[in-house]
Amino acid sequence: MKSLETLKKAGFAKIYEKYAPMVYRRCLQLLRDDAEACDLMQDVFLRIYSASERLDMESPSSLLWNTATRLCLNRIRDKRRRGLDVDSSSLLLSIACAEDEHDDYETKNVLAKLFSKEPESSRTMAVLHFVDGMTLEETAREVGLSVSGVRKRLRGLQAKVKTLEVQ
Repeated sequence: MKSLETLKKAGFAKIYEKYAPMVYRRCLQLLRDDAEACDLMQDVFLRIYSASERLDMESPSSLLWNTATRLCLNRIRDKRRRGLDVDSSSLLLSIACAEDEHDDYETKNVLAKLFSKEPESSRTMAVLHFVDGMTLEETAREVGLSVSGVRKRLRGLQAKVKTLEVQ
């Protein structure tokens, strides 16, 4: 008879085989670096595996997608804080990370004002909806809020941007 740990490993191996390409593509899309995407993909699966007893593994794709997104955004933020060059052509990704690629003080000030009183999840929602093109329903599912809650936060961000543009 197989041990519980052996069964757990076998089940997780199937999850890895099925979802590793999706997680890798997500990491590559955000990080734009093959080696770093592979590294972060492994981190995603290690985190999920180590916490699998506490997690609902019925539908792992959204859990893996959300974990990959958060780890990648954290990596991007960490690199920017340390002054490492991060190749990112997407303005929305910069806004969602609350950092600017350029050393333009004014732009950093605008981004700081935009996200100063916003929860971290607002940045994640901005990336999922505006950068990744997810629908409001998909974004709501990923962040664990209602569609109206996501819509309200995104409209609030858009209104803040318009107000800051006028100033």
